Amino acid sequence: MPSLTGRVLPTLQKRGAPLAATSVQRARLDAAAAVAGATFESALAGAGLFPLRTTGMEIFQINVGRKCNQTCRHCHVDAGPDRTEMMPDDVMDQCLRVIESADVHTVDITGGAPELHKRWRELVERSTAAGKRVMDRCNLTIAQLPNYRYLPEFFAEHRVEVVASLPHYRAKNTDSQRGDGVFEDSLATLHELNRLGYGQAGYGLTL
Repeated sequence: MPSLTGRVLPTLQKRGAPLAATSVQRARLDAAAAVAGATFESALAGAGLFPLRTTGMEIFQINVGRKCNQTCRHCHVDAGPDRTEMMPDDVMDQCLRVIESADVHTVDITGGAPELHKRWRELVERSTAAGKRVMDRCNLTIAQLPNYRYLPEFFAEHRVEVVASLPHYRAKNTDSQRGDGVFEDSLATLHELNRLGYGQAGYGLTL
């Protein structure tokens, strides 16, 4: 079972890899764009969309931190058990004020494993109380950890839309990307969600 202390793949930061730094990532992307003879700005201009401006806000997406109980080779935020960056309380308070006052219909929560944030439950509860549709981008294995076994029923109680994925239909391929035991634990959580009505007709619970 994946855990915060079990054997998982090391993050880029843990390995001291250059790509752990966003500045290096941006430099590589800029270099590739230069070779291609185009930039993001020029592509927007070519489509008549530069400068890019907002036309309103319908979905409020929040990344609450990089801490995760597993490490995926393809993770775009390099999340993992060794990451300590979590949204501070003052920022969370500001987000909640926006959620409760702004005309947004959906709150989309991601991480890391967002459920590891100390105020994640409050975020979900206050968002649903404000009449918002809540989406949680869940890695599924988190619900197999002892302190998080409550998650499936909590999701169902608050009618949270659970967004999850597996990189492959075989255990070997999935575990090679996400860590030992991830495939089986993910299926275990999916079965629990199914039993509660997720993915079943007539329940209105979206998976």
